[in-house]
Amino acid sequence: MTKVRRPSYLNFDEESYAWKPEVDYRKEPQKYRVGKGEQGVLICEPYKSEIGPNWRFKNPEIARESSQKIYQQFLTYLDAGEFVGADLARKYLQMGYTRARRYANYKGGKKYDKENDYSELERGTGDIEKAEAANVFYKVWKQAESNSAYSNQKKAWKEKYG
Repeated sequence: MTKVRRPSYLNFDEESYAWKPEVDYRKEPQKYRVGKGEQGVLICEPYKSEIGPNWRFKNPEIARESSQKIYQQFLTYLDAGEFVGADLARKYLQMGYTRARRYANYKGGKKYDKENDYSELERGTGDIEKAEAANVFYKVWKQAESNSAYSNQKKAWKEKYG
């Protein structure tokens, strides 16, 4: 029997979510948790407002410009010792990849059919240009992840704060 997959946002528990929109993570960085994948990326201020406007993946050219701007922000945060900003910039790069892939795989980027009990829609109906944009983000995301200063700061952060 195949298990029916549903979007995680249907059972989202806001109360137990580690990232809170009312926290200024530059003023209170100790409240930040690394988490998994892209968690917190659309919540953590002021970084969301600093990085988010640069996040675009419409086509490969826009993805190149966007990923480079975000990567420069990543390096600037690292140099300033702002691990939270660097980690969130890295998450935006990852999200550039995953969201562009979603649009490459599914028409309009919609994976689930809300009108049909959230059943998964047909894969392979998406935009070819988004696949190229995803590849652009993937390379820059992996470049950020392999940065030794980032790796060291991340390890130290996780040991200290989780």
